[in-house]
Amino acid sequence: MKDFYTVQEFSRLSGVEASTLRYWDDIGLFTPLKRNPDNNYRYYTLTQILALNFVTTLSELEIPLKTIAELREDRTPEQLMLLLEKLEHKLDMEMRQLRMRYSIIHARRELINLGMKINEETVSVAHKDEKALILWPRNEYKEGDTFVEPLASYVQHAYKQHINLSFPVGGYYDNMESFIKNPSKPDRFFTLDPIGLYTYKAGEYLIGYARGEYGELGDLPERMAAYAKEHSISVSGPVFIMYLNNEICTKDPSLYLAQCSVQVSKPKRRR
Repeated sequence: MKDFYTVQEFSRLSGVEASTLRYWDDIGLFTPLKRNPDNNYRYYTLTQILALNFVTTLSELEIPLKTIAELREDRTPEQLMLLLEKLEHKLDMEMRQLRMRYSIIHARRELINLGMKINEETVSVAHKDEKALILWPRNEYKEGDTFVEPLASYVQHAYKQHINLSFPVGGYYDNMESFIKNPSKPDRFFTLDPIGLYTYKAGEYLIGYARGEYGELGDLPERMAAYAKEHSISVSGPVFIMYLNNEICTKDPSLYLAQCSVQVSKPKRRR
């Protein structure tokens, strides 16, 4: 063991970069025990590891160096407790934001990836996993309205209803009859948000696709109804419209890709 260590030696002992040690010395945050008057070399001792640990720990927590310098001169458990409580709250809010961003990315990737793989002309029965949704209030249409008017009205007040419009937004119909009658006018809208209390149930779904601008579903309702009749399929429950491809991933509205799904009723077993 040595009495004194150069900045390079102390750097290897402590794991702190030599350049960082020099900078902390220059700003008066953490200084060596002594300097050589001839060459101005810095020299540290092993006992300074404890003082250094105070600086590195708070620095790792991204506490401002000015605050660390103030606490280095005078600190108490109560002061540190208050500082850590504030920092903990700040990090909790940041983690919530990160979790929300992750959920948005995951939801968007899942839809876009599916939209890149499917054959838009097909109608089929396939399994769909459970999803959480935020179901919006029931739409009210005036004469001449399309889905745009109620959607625009809700968008203006989305923040009051705690609706995050960065999540995918879809159309909800009470049943297949409502969808066939007014395919461009959803009874409600929903947001594919994991904090939603409404559940898109897991199960077998009759699924079809249509390409075009919002509300332009072409003959999709007829194609789905014809497929169900041809294959003796009974459907029940709400119909969901979700756009796999929209303005998020394509500039051309004619390339938007909608997925329509309605749950297949399980037929009773014959004895």
